[in-house]
Amino acid sequence: MKKTLLLRIILVLFLMPLFSIAQTAQTQPATDSESDIKYPTFQFKGLIQARYLESFEDNVDVLGAHHSTGNVTQSSFDIKRMRVGLNTKLSKETEVVILVNLADFKSDTKGKVLENAYGKYTFNKYIALTGGQFRPAFGIEELVPVDIIKSFDFSNQYYEFGKNGWTSFQIGASATGAFDVGKIPVDYAFSILNGNGKNAEMDKDNGKQFSTRWVLGLSKKHEINLGLNGGFGKVFKEDVFAIGADITSDFKLTDKLSFDLQIEYKQGTNHNLYFSLPVASRTPDVADYQMRGIYFLPNFRYVVDYNKLTSLEISCRYERFDPSYKIDSNLRQTYTPMVSLEFGKAYRGRIEAGFQIDRFDQNVPDTTTYDNNLFLIQLQLRL
Repeated sequence: MKKTLLLRIILVLFLMPLFSIAQTAQTQPATDSESDIKYPTFQFKGLIQARYLESFEDNVDVLGAHHSTGNVTQSSFDIKRMRVGLNTKLSKETEVVILVNLADFKSDTKGKVLENAYGKYTFNKYIALTGGQFRPAFGIEELVPVDIIKSFDFSNQYYEFGKNGWTSFQIGASATGAFDVGKIPVDYAFSILNGNGKNAEMDKDNGKQFSTRWVLGLSKKHEINLGLNGGFGKVFKEDVFAIGADITSDFKLTDKLSFDLQIEYKQGTNHNLYFSLPVASRTPDVADYQMRGIYFLPNFRYVVDYNKLTSLEISCRYERFDPSYKIDSNLRQTYTPMVSLEFGKAYRGRIEAGFQIDRFDQNVPDTTTYDNNLFLIQLQLRL
């Protein structure tokens, strides 16, 4: 009975905006430029991120794993990502998006390679429906491609919340849109997800994870946006939740120098950790296992426009993340200073250099939970 009632509530949340918009919005005539477009249209995308890695911590390899015995690989070249994508517009309202990461073929491909595989229908700016495999909106990083972020990679909390079904690539459905409340622009998203990652044959259980994100535009001049996230669901009949808040800003200091800042906090049930533990070594309550994290990402950008060099950027992300702060807490602090040279517009070409410095409250030998100092040089080219 409770499950039926919950499904009805979710259905109403998805359909109410549709009905209200249908009553108030008028169909806009196509402009000359729109009428000239021949559908379907195709846009090919590509990305390569090639790296040189060197570990400066004794007995720790370039992947961050500690080795108490044997040889340790402390310098290596690597292909982090080799993505190929296709965006197809079947009509003005309908699009299909496919994205694969060919670099995943260098290791076990189970659950990898295919990243985006979804269809999206946009009724108007107020509502669009998405179904398939996509990145649900649940924070800053979920809405930004990895090739234009201000650091080498996403945060630790992004990947851990992805393992728990809230972020990264998930299978499900979503409703998104935007509207104004007075002078404040508001973006929203509602998502229903299997919650067990990408490329899964089916849901791991009958439970689903429901999440929402709201973004309030507080200042257009300085691009100050406040994001609020929340989610709940069931995993193997256990109640799980996630919450988060974030803020972004971009200040133009001079004609060529700007400063942008991202701050993001997340907290939620680490049911992935809970169910990975032997029954005898965990508590009966999944709520005892909660993760939380916060990061600060300041970035200075100086426009150069000299020959092919477009800009110089300097950033340093600081993150605190604990995968289980209530039981067996082991806080991880990560510093990621980085210098980036941009060639062309929109990061078409990019050379980045910097460090990833990890510090744990307790080191665990022969695991990746170990202090590390990793130097990186990354070449990025995108289409």
